[in-house]
Amino acid sequence: MKKLFAVLMLVALPIFSVAAEHGGPELESIDIDVSDKAAMQDGARTFVNYCMGCHSAKFQRYERVADDLGIPHELMLDKLVFTGAKIGDHMNIGMQSADAKAWFGAAPPDLTLVARVRGTDWLYGYLRSFYEDPARPFGVNNTVFPNVGMPNVLAGLQGRQIIGCKQIQLVEEGKKQYDPLTGAPLTHEACDQLTIVPNTGSLNAEQFDEKVKNLVTFLAYSANPTKLQHQRIGMYVLLYLAFFFVFAYLLKREYWKDIH
Repeated sequence: MKKLFAVLMLVALPIFSVAAEHGGPELESIDIDVSDKAAMQDGARTFVNYCMGCHSAKFQRYERVADDLGIPHELMLDKLVFTGAKIGDHMNIGMQSADAKAWFGAAPPDLTLVARVRGTDWLYGYLRSFYEDPARPFGVNNTVFPNVGMPNVLAGLQGRQIIGCKQIQLVEEGKKQYDPLTGAPLTHEACDQLTIVPNTGSLNAEQFDEKVKNLVTFLAYSANPTKLQHQRIGMYVLLYLAFFFVFAYLLKREYWKDIH
């Protein structure tokens, strides 16, 4: 029994380590639909225009993305390929690792599998949580990833986001608190609240959130392009096993009828 317990603990260690790594502020949960081709097309456009200056997706090919997202090859090359690459090439960037390390302190990571490593909720929260911080090299910081060495490339869309104090509703054990006599919300001052300076971005808050969600949807697809195919095959496998189980059970009854 002790050996079995030790084995179970060893198996659980990676789970505990992942949970520890993803500690930090509470993340908003989002529903990602990798069957939504329109969302992934918009996300791919945002990725190549705002992310691929520094980040590659070298385990993905332009042709595979175009075919999976329903984008004609000619349109893909005209609107989403800016490096002179061919349709069958990997989604690499021109920036050299040595130059990137000199400019940023570390080479920006490849983003093909980032949705698997970080999770879609983390990515969604991270991309929306940049705020102005003059003390940082690029003038911005991030509440999800403090002191990150990355500029806010989506600032033109989102606008200037600042951090400060404001009254927010009190929440205890996941429940919003109200005054038992008046029914008014109970509030307290929090000094880690993000606020967008009005009229400083090209998108409003709802449009920007949708733009980020579409980008995260594309990154989720990129991390597992065959997810829908696997789910479809899995359904066929389960149906086959259910069908086979009937005959296996009847065969078992035939073998054991004389014993029982």
